Amino acid sequence: MTNLLRALERAVSSAADLAWPLMQRINTLGPAPEPFQPRWSDKPIPRKTERTKPPLGWPRQTDSLCPECVKEVRRAVLAGDLDLATLTRENPGEIRAVIREKDAPAAQAADGVAPARCVVMEKSCPRHGSFEDVLALDARFLERVESLFPGRDVEISPDALHDHGSSAIRFGRGGVLTVDLTNRCNMMCDPCFMDANQVGYVHELDWPEITQILDDAISVRPRRQMSIQFSGGEPTLSPHFLDAIRYAREVGYFAVQCATNGVRFAQEPGFAQQCKDAGLRMAYLQFDGVTNESNSHRKVGNLYDVKLRAIEELGAAGIDVILVVTVVNGVNNDQIGPIVEFAIDNADKITVVSFQPVSFTGRDENITPELRAAQRYTLSHLARDVHDQLGTTEPLRDWFPLSALAPFGDVCDLIDGPDKDWGQLKCGCHPNCGVGTVLFVNKRTKQMVPLCEFLDLERVLADMRVIFDAGRGATWSRMQLAASILRNYRPEHAPPGFHLGTLVKQFFSQTGVAHAGEADARDYQWRVLFVAGMWFQDLFNYDFRRTEMCIIPYGTQMGEISFCAYNTGVGWRNILEKMKANATVAEWYREHGKHAVYAKNQDIDVLPGERTVKEHPLAHQERARGDYQARVKETVKKPRGSRASPDGSSRVDQAEPVKRRLRLPIVA
Repeated sequence: MTNLLRALERAVSSAADLAWPLMQRINTLGPAPEPFQPRWSDKPIPRKTERTKPPLGWPRQTDSLCPECVKEVRRAVLAGDLDLATLTRENPGEIRAVIREKDAPAAQAADGVAPARCVVMEKSCPRHGSFEDVLALDARFLERVESLFPGRDVEISPDALHDHGSSAIRFGRGGVLTVDLTNRCNMMCDPCFMDANQVGYVHELDWPEITQILDDAISVRPRRQMSIQFSGGEPTLSPHFLDAIRYAREVGYFAVQCATNGVRFAQEPGFAQQCKDAGLRMAYLQFDGVTNESNSHRKVGNLYDVKLRAIEELGAAGIDVILVVTVVNGVNNDQIGPIVEFAIDNADKITVVSFQPVSFTGRDENITPELRAAQRYTLSHLARDVHDQLGTTEPLRDWFPLSALAPFGDVCDLIDGPDKDWGQLKCGCHPNCGVGTVLFVNKRTKQMVPLCEFLDLERVLADMRVIFDAGRGATWSRMQLAASILRNYRPEHAPPGFHLGTLVKQFFSQTGVAHAGEADARDYQWRVLFVAGMWFQDLFNYDFRRTEMCIIPYGTQMGEISFCAYNTGVGWRNILEKMKANATVAEWYREHGKHAVYAKNQDIDVLPGERTVKEHPLAHQERARGDYQARVKETVKKPRGSRASPDGSSRVDQAEPVKRRLRLPIVA
């Protein structure tokens, strides 16, 4: 029966492939399509030759920054020796850079044997000398990624929110609007974008500032849906956290998430449910490995166990978990495969793994060249390590630039028509910024298969561009979309129990075409697990062509600023937060009291309760060795004795969990 079904699916796929050229022939009949200018955009969404691209390939030149000049400029602005307008009207610290290919060191060979060709950025400052950094371990990987870039989104309409000179965002609307509610944190992590708990002052948004940022956001044109991410510091420390979630939903954003270390979720009964009730959809959970040892650089003894309890609480409340992994070469890059395996085993709770190769910014900006070279980790490292450690996926087949998914948004917008109030979320970042691959996971059996094994995703993406460029009506566009999925399906490589009808229905649902709602994914036995790599810039590899296409703007008291321009670049965060600081830390504590800051490898007490999260074998091995055992062992009442069980045997009374002893927190 299975063979017959697969044969039928192959016949349907072949028929769709034969029908595709005919459908495109029909598209050429009649008048050319009108420009697609929806109500939410001031300009038509670009098609075909209207799409622009930044310079790609190599050798090429770009605009970058001198890592030392930038620091001098920041200090001068804060000292009052330079006007803030210097950052927007001039180009302080900017120098030219060359991106080129060269032989990779033998120790970094892409296949472990023969030296590969790598891609580097080289730049020179007349005052501070030369700088070099690697952009890709394997030039072939980056060449393919850049070749799949579909083109920039529509230009953003000029407004006061994006007046930041050469650091300004120029294209699209972005995918995630990040709002730092506070720079306070209850941990002392390294690395840290913000340098939290070390800057000597508190910068925290008040309620009118939060609402103003969100009100301003919906005024930006094009007006696309975004995910609103409340961040910090640790955003759950803000007294406005829950109200901010509610307000973001009220003004019209369908996806609200928070970037969190998970401590409050793991400690406070019912907090996750409060967040869900307020409208929180996703938790962007810091997660650096599947053992306590692999998280030890975060300076908390039992941090892995804190994450497990946070995942339990979030999952029980129906909040999707996104694991966010900062990858430092030589520190936790050996955890790439185990983390993906952990996500596969817990696919009922975890929807995305977002790997973030380390950006040497914040408290790591003064890193030595030797340590930077040793710890640098690129997106090509990630694709190689997923392949080597997971034993599946192909670096030169299964990975795509995040922006390659942009045609899905265009087709959804075309089908929705021009009269919608909001456009679809669209990821239009530079191809050097981020990559992703899609795994299909059976939630019951935990079987996993890369999507590209049974779907020619590269050709699907090309078809999406063809459908949008044809510009036909909603019904015909849906028919073309279905035909594309059918013709690119490879039933002989599909996992057992997965069939063509499920693929079409799930594809329409999870790309947004069906508008099925946020809980729709729970209806499917097979779940999409998206594995992404997002590489934020630092002063050593800064490229202004990436900044102007940023998809993760920060909503601030000085407008919306590119993620990389804010956290590094000319240093908008350093300047803005000092200028807008609420108080020194000492002043803040005198008025508001101190909060816990966990550091020096102390443990964090967590809620008791059943653990349904499946742990990785490495965690079991760590516990079996006795490593960290005392730190994670729940305190229980001693058994009072034994009693007869129903079968007549003798057993010890079950230990009763009690509240663990609270340890005194370290306060900054």
